[in-house]
Amino acid sequence: MNPRAARTSSHPSEARDVLVDTPVWSLALRRKTGDLNEHEKGTTEALGELIRDGRAQLVGVVRQEVLSGIREEERFRKLRNYLRAFDEPQLEMGDYEEAAEMHNQCRGRGIAGSAIDFLICATARRRNWQVFTMDADFHRYSKVLGLRLYSA
Repeated sequence: MNPRAARTSSHPSEARDVLVDTPVWSLALRRKTGDLNEHEKGTTEALGELIRDGRAQLVGVVRQEVLSGIREEERFRKLRNYLRAFDEPQLEMGDYEEAAEMHNQCRGRGIAGSAIDFLICATARRRNWQVFTMDADFHRYSKVLGLRLYSA
């Protein structure tokens, strides 16, 4: 998965960008391929395709989560440098406000979630992106919020 190549690749206008959530990045970048089951391999292949197509998007809070907990300094540096090849969308006041609204909507329906999850939801929805995740909470959010999920 070469993110630098993704920066220069073009993709059709009907192709939508996809905000990739922490579990997908972690699976692809922190686990050994030989330890993955078939579903997980399919997930990492789908991420690779999104990267090659220049459609994979990374936000700062996801970057932070992916890099957190890496004990070996050299491994941290390599992963940090790899992720630096991905530009981040500039988050705006409206992203945070919409995240709070989404939290309130879900909470009103008995669905709890983290501030980070709702910021991911708001960032994607405001940009008309899909979310690529393995986190089941996002399926619950999508039913209330109309969030579009990417399936591998």
